[in-house]
Amino acid sequence: MSTSALTEIIERYRGKPGSLIPALQKAQAQMGYLSGETLEQISKGLGIPFSRVFGVATFYSQFYLSPRGKHTIKVCVGTACHVRGAGAALQALEEKLGVKAGNPTEDLSFQLETVACLGTCFLAPAIMIDKDYYGEQTPKTVGKILKKYIGGGADAGTPDPEE
Repeated sequence: MSTSALTEIIERYRGKPGSLIPALQKAQAQMGYLSGETLEQISKGLGIPFSRVFGVATFYSQFYLSPRGKHTIKVCVGTACHVRGAGAALQALEEKLGVKAGNPTEDLSFQLETVACLGTCFLAPAIMIDKDYYGEQTPKTVGKILKKYIGGGADAGTPDPEE
């Protein structure tokens, strides 16, 4: 994050009660995550102890302290998805992306995560990429869906009826 952008955020929220979370949100929106240096600058700029800034940034799951992938892939591992094969879909994604769940790809194109429930049990096993939901996933279909996000075309998420 540029120093001037962070300075603008700090100036906007300096002296305003309850400004820490909005300041952290704006800083993260600019950079994609909150570095230790960013947290220190916010602490000093807003006059809030670093321990409190760090505590808030680590308490809320919306804040990230390390770089994340451009596209977030969430694999549901809840009961309905689990019994219908979410593990195989997750394993296929891990193999295709070269990362374990909870990590970004080396080029920061993708962030792979597991979630307890996506609220789409009728689509089990389900995944979500950014804001798009995909149901009835298998190791074959997840590979096709990934192509959509790496330039494979708009119909990449449509299963092949012959598979």
